[in-house]
Amino acid sequence: MSTLFKPALGPIVGHTTDTSCRLWIAAYPDHDQNDISNNIRTVGVIGVTGANGEVAAENIWYFRLRRQYHRTGVYTLGKDVNLWADENERKKLKPFLLKPATRYLVRMAYLEISLPSEEMDGDASEEVVKTLPPARVWVDQLNDEALNAQYVTADFTTQPKSTAGAQSIKFLFGSCRNNWFNGVPFYKKKESDLIFKTMYEEHSDANFVLMVGDQIYADSASAYVRAFKADTYKEFEEAYHENYKSLNFRRLTSHIPTYMILDDHEIEDNWTQDRVNNKNYLPGFFSNSCDLFNCAISAYMSYQWIHGPRFPDSYIHQRKDKLIGSEKYLADMDIPRLFYDFNCGGYPFFVLDTRTTRYKNDANQSDDSNIHNNHLLGLPSRHPTEPSQLDRLCAWLIHMQQDHGNRPKFIVSSGVFVPNEIATAGDGFWARRNKDNSDTWTAFPQTRNQVLKTILKHTIENVIFLSGDIHCTNICEIEINGIAGEKIHAWSVTSSPFYWPYTFINGETAKYIRDSVEENDSFDIYETLLSNPQPGTALGTMNYQSWGYTQNNNFARVEIDAAKQHLKVQFFDVDGNPIPVAKRDGDKNSRPEIITLTPWS
Repeated sequence: MSTLFKPALGPIVGHTTDTSCRLWIAAYPDHDQNDISNNIRTVGVIGVTGANGEVAAENIWYFRLRRQYHRTGVYTLGKDVNLWADENERKKLKPFLLKPATRYLVRMAYLEISLPSEEMDGDASEEVVKTLPPARVWVDQLNDEALNAQYVTADFTTQPKSTAGAQSIKFLFGSCRNNWFNGVPFYKKKESDLIFKTMYEEHSDANFVLMVGDQIYADSASAYVRAFKADTYKEFEEAYHENYKSLNFRRLTSHIPTYMILDDHEIEDNWTQDRVNNKNYLPGFFSNSCDLFNCAISAYMSYQWIHGPRFPDSYIHQRKDKLIGSEKYLADMDIPRLFYDFNCGGYPFFVLDTRTTRYKNDANQSDDSNIHNNHLLGLPSRHPTEPSQLDRLCAWLIHMQQDHGNRPKFIVSSGVFVPNEIATAGDGFWARRNKDNSDTWTAFPQTRNQVLKTILKHTIENVIFLSGDIHCTNICEIEINGIAGEKIHAWSVTSSPFYWPYTFINGETAKYIRDSVEENDSFDIYETLLSNPQPGTALGTMNYQSWGYTQNNNFARVEIDAAKQHLKVQFFDVDGNPIPVAKRDGDKNSRPEIITLTPWS
């Protein structure tokens, strides 16, 4: 009998519900010859331990690690079944049932088989199973502690049972792990890994972790040193392997469910989708090409997207009987998208793709009204049967208010919703130009207007934006006032960076607006936003106040207290110490920020 092999990376505990958990591994240490060999098939093996600490023979299953995902793969415990030999066997298979709020321990490995076919490894289960022994034959190897070099282990806790009423939950979030220094990739790998030790050891009670962008830096991201940037798939993959194989990252992600979304450095600094067709590039510096994008997204889908929620996990499928008119098309999606939604403890989350769907006009155009042709969440839909990401987000907001009332609703956006930079305030020539050059929502007034209009017109309370990117942590209260006297409160929390070695570049706290009324940064909301709206036609106005700034390397801990109906936010440094920040009342201390939310039932 052949032997099992230890995966090079993982496991990562991905999308987890009260009855399921998506678990990920990567077979090979890099993009080697085996990874591209046409006749090699890689098959994952997963076993669940029982109360005696051992894997039972009947609790072992096979799953695929396909070449299209570069020999990475997932098994969704609680939903997936074993590979089957024929249709009759498939019909008899049942998933391993998980219980809510219960701890599980699994062991994962992989094996290799050779098939005579040299086609793509999209073989049906039956073709692969012909070459495999029954999964139970691996019971001894999965239970032999002397052989633990042949498997990796994950332990996780399922989420609390989904009920009609919301429960108290807590989660961690942050962004931006740059381990480059002076243009040398991975030079600061150990330093950039330290914060995950604190997250794992001192906050293991968290329901999940959100990593909201720049999980890798495929470029040096330094304005002064650009010695290297990724141009090939192998180089993007190397960046993922260097980060994912670090000790504390592995401990954290194999223990607490982790959700991810990309930002620009998974592709290229300040990436917009307009660059895909840009043929004017300089290899090693500005490779703004379709090839670059394809390599970056192929790596992203293999190492981040694959273990997250998919469209079949979306809330929309439980709501099909309530969809009317053109809303029914929200239940259709023909091709994979990177945005997703999920629910934990009764609180809904919508995780936006604000990077591969952003389109910006040329900022060098003399007509500065071109900012009104910028789109953050995809180009506007041309037909109701083809809803855009923005359409889906606005529908989600409406549906969540209908289904859950004023319960908190979290929008995860790697790009910052507010605050804006001082240089973008007002409507003068340079303010308009700086808006267009911005990497945040201020460069996309059409997208921002549509979201705010939806919140205002449908009285959607307790929307909370979670962001990263700017290497400057802060908290904002957003107030939306309608012309009929409506007053709606929303919030924004930014946590960034996990690790950033260039403290003198980016994130300067003095750049950001503290009071939008005082600093001429109000945002008027319109039914239809034009480049020159007529006076008196606004539906309302958004203003905000911001505080709690720090440039320290950090992560945020967010707790929702269902009984007191408040949000507790606290930022921690790499050593686990609460970071002293200036509070709204002007006092600087390390106590958590308590945000009183609009009451919900």
